[in-house]
Amino acid sequence: MSKGKLIVIEGVDYSGKQTQTELLVQNLQAEGLKAISFSFPNYASPTGKIIGESYLGKNGNSLFKEGIQNVDPKISSLYYAADRAYNIGIIKDYLAKGYIVVLNRYVESNMAFQGGKIKDIKLRNMMYEWLDNLEFVLLDLPRPDLVIFLYMPYEKVCEFKTAKQEVANVDMLRMAEIAYFELATIYDYQKINCISNNKLRPIKEMGAEILSKVKKVIEQDEDHEFK
Repeated sequence: MSKGKLIVIEGVDYSGKQTQTELLVQNLQAEGLKAISFSFPNYASPTGKIIGESYLGKNGNSLFKEGIQNVDPKISSLYYAADRAYNIGIIKDYLAKGYIVVLNRYVESNMAFQGGKIKDIKLRNMMYEWLDNLEFVLLDLPRPDLVIFLYMPYEKVCEFKTAKQEVANVDMLRMAEIAYFELATIYDYQKINCISNNKLRPIKEMGAEILSKVKKVIEQDEDHEFK
């Protein structure tokens, strides 16, 4: 039985990660492949609940009164890394069974959003290296076979937001975008533009482009099992 592939869908808010994750699984299954998806954080798990409630304050009561954008990036990263480490077992099991596992967010989100808190580019690159070692080496998380970066300009994200944004949050989006582009160069992410002619691209059109890139990775393994 051949080993599966790990595909990661990344991007800032409103880039359509969940939609494209679900569509990719459907498209892969239509091609006769075994495919399944997961999302991080896993808010249904104990570690995910800590992130959702205590850190992000989805219940309206984050324990970090200074605002999450002001929390030391290494401290924040440890919460997310712990959630992946706690929940990675089932993903490894599916990979061992030859599944294509599609993840909505993964280690790369830590790198982009926590690394993006750091203004100095040299220190930011050190943060990328620190997270790479923490999650992929020390925590033994599997490295992705392919990372798809859905590029939604942060200015467009702000247009889609219905509530007024704090300057700090807009700055976080801008810095995360910068970080994603840096990481795309370092780790060879495949960029998919979400905007064309100043308009959102059709979901199925983007999905077809993503499927094409994923199939190229799958085809590198001639022994991959089809249904």
